[in-house]
Amino acid sequence: MFKVAFSLPSIPTKNAAVITVAAGQKLGEEGLKLDRKLGGVLKRAMASSSFTGADKQTLVIVTPAKSRLTRLVLIGIGDPSKVDALKYQQIGGYAYAALSGKDVQAVLIIDHYKALALSAEEAAANAGFGARLRSYRFDKYRTKLKPDQKPSLKSLVVMTAKNIKAKEIYDRLDKIADGVFFTRDLVSEPANIIYPETLAEQCITLKSLGVQVDVLDEKQLKKLGMGALLGVAQGSVRPARLVVMSWQGDPKETSKRPVVFVGKGVTFDTGGISIKPAPGMEDMKWDMAGAGAVIGALKAIAGRKAKAHVIGVVGLVENMPSGSAQRPGDIVTTMSGQTVEVLNTDAEGRLVLADALWYAQEKFNPRFIVDLATLTGAIVVSLGHEYAGLFSNDDALATQLTNAGKNVDELLWRMPMSDAYDKQIDSPAADMKNIGGREGGSITAAQFLKRFIKKNTLWAHLDIAGMAWQAKDKAVCPKGATAFGVRLLDQFVATSCEKEDEQG
Repeated sequence: MFKVAFSLPSIPTKNAAVITVAAGQKLGEEGLKLDRKLGGVLKRAMASSSFTGADKQTLVIVTPAKSRLTRLVLIGIGDPSKVDALKYQQIGGYAYAALSGKDVQAVLIIDHYKALALSAEEAAANAGFGARLRSYRFDKYRTKLKPDQKPSLKSLVVMTAKNIKAKEIYDRLDKIADGVFFTRDLVSEPANIIYPETLAEQCITLKSLGVQVDVLDEKQLKKLGMGALLGVAQGSVRPARLVVMSWQGDPKETSKRPVVFVGKGVTFDTGGISIKPAPGMEDMKWDMAGAGAVIGALKAIAGRKAKAHVIGVVGLVENMPSGSAQRPGDIVTTMSGQTVEVLNTDAEGRLVLADALWYAQEKFNPRFIVDLATLTGAIVVSLGHEYAGLFSNDDALATQLTNAGKNVDELLWRMPMSDAYDKQIDSPAADMKNIGGREGGSITAAQFLKRFIKKNTLWAHLDIAGMAWQAKDKAVCPKGATAFGVRLLDQFVATSCEKEDEQG
């Protein structure tokens, strides 16, 4: 397992070393010391290359023959006055990527620059956090990996003058990384391993962190009247589950109304009778990424012992075609008592969320309720793979979530909602239908969910269909499952719930 440690600055004499360089090929104090020790090799290498120290630039240098250093890597940070915590996370990610194929141990020198707005300890901690996030691998089923295909970097020592404070900051961030990795694992697992019963079992592991976990089975869901959720599950041999995870971070705040996160957990989505095309269907193992994000967020929040009352509710089903499957044209009665004409069984996530959202409101009377779901392909058409769609009935909540996303580089773009869109889901046979046509598909899906939100409930819906999985490596996330939403929800709790609680 990859480890991050911290130490006081010193001139590295062995293994690999990564040095930050500011725009204009400007080395910091520690970089200059190392360059003098190596006879000016860093400056000569920069002078003979196109490396300027600009943001995201890297330069690998062959070490001098007499040196015991295995490799030198320069990473550009650009203008120090514009470098923030996210930038240092990216630097840590770039460092890991540059070193992980050949080096076993390495040091990362976080140099100080006068114009740097971030403290030395924050810079170092965030660099370590970025390296940890980038180190994620899902290789458990690959039995024939060659040595050069396996990650070799076992440890990274981040050097900073404020090493003890950096370690304290990093320890908190490391708990968030645990949540991110947990979600990436859950989303990466195939559907023959993760299905409603086994995903519920994974939720139960959070009890070790002090999270109360309750699992509702099909008999209990039927008694509650969750006809929409159970209708999606009825074609599968895998029985549905609803899991409630409760974190009470401050016993003194038991009277506080909780913030509730609700996740869509369709562990595999064939589309049901409205079956999807075969090409790409294997990707539908990650149709539970909304639930995965909620589970990972609870792990992060509990791991760092957040002073907040947070509840996660995940509706877990498998959507399969069979002789018992729900048919297009069926009408189901939701827990709220409202009826839905199911015109397309592939618009199933909103049916799961309808009952889960109503249950969460009835049971917990939340201060805020935020749901996450890989809900529509339409949001990918609208926003691509750069932003998740944000829908909300409250401007202040939308702003808080948007700002939380910016702080962790999990970006949200607010989408419109209105009565005109809502009319598209009216049904002549029931209270509503589960699709509203091709136009504005992500919006009509959100309007459907809004019909299950009580009048005075502050609510937001995050459509993360374009963000749950990525096809190529990024700075702090290798290709594959992203765990989008874990850091965002944790940040939202930190800035909008914990601080609010502290203020009374």
